[in-house]
Amino acid sequence: MNTNLAHTKEQTTINLIADIGGTNIRLAQATAKLGTNTRDIAINDIETYQCKEFSSLADVVAHYIDVKELNNLAINACFAIACPVDNDLISMTNLPWQFSQNELKQSLNLHSLRFINDYTAIAMAIPLLSEQQKIKIGGGESIAGKPISVCGPGTGLGVANLVPLSLSGNEQWHCISGEGGHIDFAPVNEIEQQVMNFIQGIKKRVSYEQLLSGYGLEQIYQALLFINHGKEITTVEDKLTAKDITANALNATCTVCEQTLTLFCDVLGSFAGNLALIMNSQGGVYIAGGIVPRFVDYLKLSDFRARFETKGRLSSITEQAPTYVITEEQPGLLGAAACLL
Repeated sequence: MNTNLAHTKEQTTINLIADIGGTNIRLAQATAKLGTNTRDIAINDIETYQCKEFSSLADVVAHYIDVKELNNLAINACFAIACPVDNDLISMTNLPWQFSQNELKQSLNLHSLRFINDYTAIAMAIPLLSEQQKIKIGGGESIAGKPISVCGPGTGLGVANLVPLSLSGNEQWHCISGEGGHIDFAPVNEIEQQVMNFIQGIKKRVSYEQLLSGYGLEQIYQALLFINHGKEITTVEDKLTAKDITANALNATCTVCEQTLTLFCDVLGSFAGNLALIMNSQGGVYIAGGIVPRFVDYLKLSDFRARFETKGRLSSITEQAPTYVITEEQPGLLGAAACLL
């Protein structure tokens, strides 16, 4: 992905893209060079803003348009956002931002505006990734034209799937998104059963997101601390963040943190394998999100791939399907550009 193209005054139409999260919003412009078999998307003029510094989405987008001197140009926009986008009225989960899509388009004087879910954007970016934008974990080989799945532990556990479609002789990808991260967690051994029992004591229901997320890492740590030592976290000093747990595990300075990260990798392998079975994801299963790229080498040495493949009589499906970690820094922007262009 080329991110170094400069905006030129001769342009009359701008493709504006955004990746909107609960903390940051990234805005950029996209262009495409059409080839015989590939579409080369260039993303330029990337700016990152803290959401808390603006009172509304309209304010931050208007600020970007002013700074980049785009006011007199026709703007086509596609915004990836971390919340449902099915209705005209959008209410963000982790921000006090609520707005009408139609009113936003009018207030910003946009030529066109489309909102997509953030994991729809990440899924749409996958066919455009180069070998340098992903890392393969274990065996398996991708089969062209077969479904692709993606899951991403982060603030939550995002899930989406790509299926190939042929429309008027053109091969295209269609994204099927959903809330797969909230399906019931299924322990596969005694220690995972004990962890589930612990989480059930503090939560009404245990989904995979309760383990495969930032706060999931923290809950696994709390559970193992109690299981191993009978100790409950009662003070701020005892409580470790997901970042602390990961760092301690990688530095081998805390046995419980190492057990936490190992169990996290194991459960992620089982969950990713479940996705492969559900969608027959012979195009591959991809891991996104802000957590896993921090410890790819640890993941490789874990039982992630073994757990991914161990699916009884249908293990042949998961053994064939490759697994990757996405290392591209801006998959949301890339996917929004793919949808727009």
